[in-house]
Amino acid sequence: MLKKLTLFAVLTVSASLSFAQESLSIDQAWARATPPQAANAGVFMTINSKTADQLLSASSDLARKTEIHEMKMSDGVMKMRQMTAGLPIASNQPLTLAPGGYHIMLIGLKKDLVAGEKRSLTLHFAKAGVINVTIDVKNIAHMPTATAH
Repeated sequence: MLKKLTLFAVLTVSASLSFAQESLSIDQAWARATPPQAANAGVFMTINSKTADQLLSASSDLARKTEIHEMKMSDGVMKMRQMTAGLPIASNQPLTLAPGGYHIMLIGLKKDLVAGEKRSLTLHFAKAGVINVTIDVKNIAHMPTATAH
């Protein structure tokens, strides 16, 4: 009886995690190549979710620290701040992390990001759980076609 109960619990948790991740997708995750020995880099992407969720944090072995940031104009000055409470994601409304707006900040890079490489990043969501993302490292001069968020 205990074996059946344990199996049921494991299958239920697996099914709910699978459902949560199917309701959320990450598209076009990318970062710019960095100059030699750069200290930091930004990671950008579009997050689509069928249900409201929240990006709580990110982690990567690429850097000493990984944070969620926002850049915005304030009194004529572009300012960047860490989003310590995470980033809310509305249902059925794409959330774009792009240069000049929301982004994942890699602080204290352990190695250079080289154009053409693929790197990994782990995102932690309140409902969807942990999702591993592949980052395409683009040319240092890469500019996305749309930067709205």
